[in-house]
Amino acid sequence: MLDFKTVEYNSKTNELTILDQTKLPEEEVYLTLKTAEDVRRAIRHMNIRGAPLIGVAAAYGVVLAARIGDQESIKKACALIKSARPTAVNLSWAIDRMEKRLAGSGDHFAELLAEAKAIETEDKEACAAIGRYGADLINDNAKIMVHCNAGALATSGIGTALGVLYTASQQGKKFSVFSCETRPLLQGARLTSWELTKNGIDTYTICDNMAANFMAGMKLVLVGADRIASNGDVANKIGTKGLAIIASYYKIPLYVAAPSSTFDLRIASGDQIPIEERAEEEIRTFNDRCVVAPAAKICNPAFDVTPSELISGIITEHGIITCPYAENIANLM
Repeated sequence: MLDFKTVEYNSKTNELTILDQTKLPEEEVYLTLKTAEDVRRAIRHMNIRGAPLIGVAAAYGVVLAARIGDQESIKKACALIKSARPTAVNLSWAIDRMEKRLAGSGDHFAELLAEAKAIETEDKEACAAIGRYGADLINDNAKIMVHCNAGALATSGIGTALGVLYTASQQGKKFSVFSCETRPLLQGARLTSWELTKNGIDTYTICDNMAANFMAGMKLVLVGADRIASNGDVANKIGTKGLAIIASYYKIPLYVAAPSSTFDLRIASGDQIPIEERAEEEIRTFNDRCVVAPAAKICNPAFDVTPSELISGIITEHGIITCPYAENIANLM
C-alpha cells in the first residue's frame, strides 16, 4: 500500500536514508545521514518525526557511530542523540536498549545493528497489530477526526492512528477523515493529507479552530501519542487536549493509538512528562512573513497532556486498554 520509506539503513555504505518531512507535501526528498550528529540534527529539526520513528532512527544513529568508533565514542553518540528532543519517550527507550546491548557485546557493530533491526521490526509489527485491533472501531460511512500525523510518516510501518484507518480501508470499509491542520508546523495539513490521499482515503483538511464546528458530526476521534503515563494520561501534539475536551462535550469517543514503547511506567501521571518548548520563530513567522508584532512574546509548547478520564481507550499491539487505566496498563504491559 505504501510507496515510500521513512527510514532505510545501508550496511554497505553505513548510511541512513530518511524521507525529509519538512519538504512535504511539495517535494518527496530523501536525506542521507552519515553520523550520530546528523541523526540528532534531523530529529531536532523534524526532518524525521513521530515518536516510534524517532526511536528507530535513533537506534540506527548509534549504529552509524558503532561502525567507526570504540565503546566510549558509541556511548557519547548515545548521549548526543538522546538529547535531541525531550518528550517522545521512544527516543530514550530506544537508546536505553542500544546502551544495554552495547554493555554486553563483543562485536559492537554487529550487536548494535541486530538490535536496531529488531527495534525496526518490532515497530512494524506493532503498527500492524494496532491496525487490526483498532479497525473494529471503524464503521462504514463514519466521519473520523485526526490530529497531527500518527501515520506511516511517524513510524517505520503503516502508522498507529492512521494505520487503523489503512487497515479498515483494506477491509473494505468506506469513511471520511477530517484532519486538523495542526499549527504551527502543520503536520496535519502537510503530512496527514499527503499520505492519506496518496493511499486513497477520503480526506478533508480543516483549520484547528474549526474542530468544534465539525465535532458533532464525528463518530470517532483518533490520535497518536508521544508518551503515556502509568495512569493513562497522554502527551501528544499540542491541540490534542482541546480536541478531547470538545469530543467529551459532544460525547464522541476519543481513542489513542500507540505501541507499548510509548508507555512510561516510571511516571505516575502526565504532570511528570517533560514538555518541549520550541523556537518562537515557528509562530512568529508564517510563509516567510512576520505575522506577530515584534514586541509580543511567544509561547510555543510542542505538546499537551490529555487526562485519562477524557480518553475512551488506548489501542496497543496487545489490545485496547480501557478504564481503569492504572490497573489495566500494569496488567497489559
